[in-house]
Amino acid sequence: MREQIQELIRQYQNNLYAVAFSICKNSEDAEDVVQETFIQYYTTKNEFENEQHIRAWLIRVAINKAKNVNHSFWRKHKVPLEEYMETLTFETPESRNLFETVMKLPEKYRTAIHLFYYEDYAVKEIAGILKISESNVKARLSRGRKLLGQSLKEEWDDDE
Repeated sequence: MREQIQELIRQYQNNLYAVAFSICKNSEDAEDVVQETFIQYYTTKNEFENEQHIRAWLIRVAINKAKNVNHSFWRKHKVPLEEYMETLTFETPESRNLFETVMKLPEKYRTAIHLFYYEDYAVKEIAGILKISESNVKARLSRGRKLLGQSLKEEWDDDE
C-alpha cells in the first residue's frame, strides 16, 4: 500500500511536527525533520500493510531523524523553549503550564507521554515505534507521570 504524498502531508504534518519538536525543542529543526521524513517516504520502495503501518513508520522515522539532529555537530540556531512558548496559544493557563512541564521532562519520558496522550497510541504500538518492550513503555509512562506530578505539585504548593 502506498499513499499519495500530498495526502500524507495533509494528514500527518502536524503530528510529525509535534513529535519532532518534543525531541528537538526547536521549531526550525522540527520543520526540517518533517520535511526529511516525507522525502524519505517518497523515495523509499517499502510497501506498507495499511494506514496504521504508514503512520507508525512516519513517526518512527521522524523520531530517529529528530534524535540525529540533537546529536549533530551543526546544531545551532536553537530557539529556547521560553521563546517558542511565546508563539503558542493555549486555551487556559493550566494547559500552558502542563505543556511547559511536559517539555522539561527527560526525552525518553517526554516522547512516550507525547505518543500516548497526544497521538493516542496504545502501549503496544509505542513499543513498536520506539523499538522497546511494552514493559519499558509502561515504566517510562509511569516515571514520566510521576515526574509530572512532582513538578506540578511543587508549583501548586508554591502558589498557595
